Amino acid sequence: MLWRACRAGAVARRAAVPAWTRACVSQAQSDTELVTQAATSAFGGTSMLQSASAHRERGGAGVEDAVPALERARKRETSRKEPAVHDALVDGFGRTHTYLRISLTERCNLRCLYCMPEEGVPLTPSEKLLTASEIDRLVDLFVSLGVHKVRLTGGEPTVRKDFDDIARRIGKRPQIRSFGITTNGIALRRRLPELAASGVNKLNISLDTLIPERFERITRRPGLHKVLESIHAALSMPEFSPVKVNAVVMRGTNEDEICSFVRLLEKQPRLEIRFIEYMPFDGNKWNEPKFFPYEEMKALIEREFGLPLRRAFTPDPAKPGALWEHQTAKTYTLDGFSGRMGFISSMSENFCGGCTRLRLTADGNLKVCLFGKAEVSLRDAMRGGASDDDLVSLISASVKRKHFALGGSKDRHELALQPNRPMISIGG
Repeated sequence: MLWRACRAGAVARRAAVPAWTRACVSQAQSDTELVTQAATSAFGGTSMLQSASAHRERGGAGVEDAVPALERARKRETSRKEPAVHDALVDGFGRTHTYLRISLTERCNLRCLYCMPEEGVPLTPSEKLLTASEIDRLVDLFVSLGVHKVRLTGGEPTVRKDFDDIARRIGKRPQIRSFGITTNGIALRRRLPELAASGVNKLNISLDTLIPERFERITRRPGLHKVLESIHAALSMPEFSPVKVNAVVMRGTNEDEICSFVRLLEKQPRLEIRFIEYMPFDGNKWNEPKFFPYEEMKALIEREFGLPLRRAFTPDPAKPGALWEHQTAKTYTLDGFSGRMGFISSMSENFCGGCTRLRLTADGNLKVCLFGKAEVSLRDAMRGGASDDDLVSLISASVKRKHFALGGSKDRHELALQPNRPMISIGG
């Protein structure tokens, strides 16, 4: 049975992967050993602290420079009251949209099966992408309307040449309480000190397998060891808490590794593994046989470990709308394990009723729903001379037209038949 295979497979795979990678799936070592291994590069033995020092000498931010940024972030979290939200960010169902996800680029250094069609995607010419100044203007505008959570996505956001500058600009705004990036982790490790100094406090790292050969099949590129190094380096820095690892689960591809990912949580209290249901987008060949639902993932883990998963979510009495069913990730703990796991059940038990998200594509379109095809170009409006009031009107009209769930589709089967961009063109 599959749940027994999790245990047997983990043992068999240990002999097939390099020693450094085996350390990532072994919970027999202490936290100190894990951090020490993670802080040492497989290419020359440079420690994280040495890398940070060299980075600062080149004009970047060192580890010690990140400490004031961390203190500023803590003060922001504890001192600010809930900001008022402009009516432009309230949809027809009363949902307030205070979370803005900004795609910086359609380019990526991986080619993941569920994100990009095998034949690739036509890239938007660089002159049609939002500039750093245009992003800055839109962030100012959305923050003035009540947005207090911002995330940079892509493609792979770190491949954009002015990524560091954009992050620094956004991080200077005290109104932004949560500032995150979603990344594949390939080029993340060396950027961590600079990101911390810029005010980034949330990291989501995409990783769908712990097996090098399978990593290359899923991403069509090598580089698993680089992602693992980035994860462990991030876990050694208190500025990022928790560090979230996102794994898209596909039947017949990687569902046999769910238990191996869970084992990573045993001694890592600042780690959260998030299992994501496979979602349909243009060109990713989604089909029902590949779909592996949240309840099946949860049952698999409980059978393997012989323990029930316990809900980690506690409703905030000050936010009566913050319901379990509205959480992006249904988060659980497992007795004896320090970290947490979450399940993003977009297809089997969607959480659209509590949606607070808006998206800006790299080419400047506002997309009010990940699954909806409706978009409006804020780029064209700005370049056509639109005032801030004009932009607010466009934003408001788009938000007010937002469907209640799944972009207007009744379920995942109908959604799979609807046209939409590939995920890499939307922004993860």
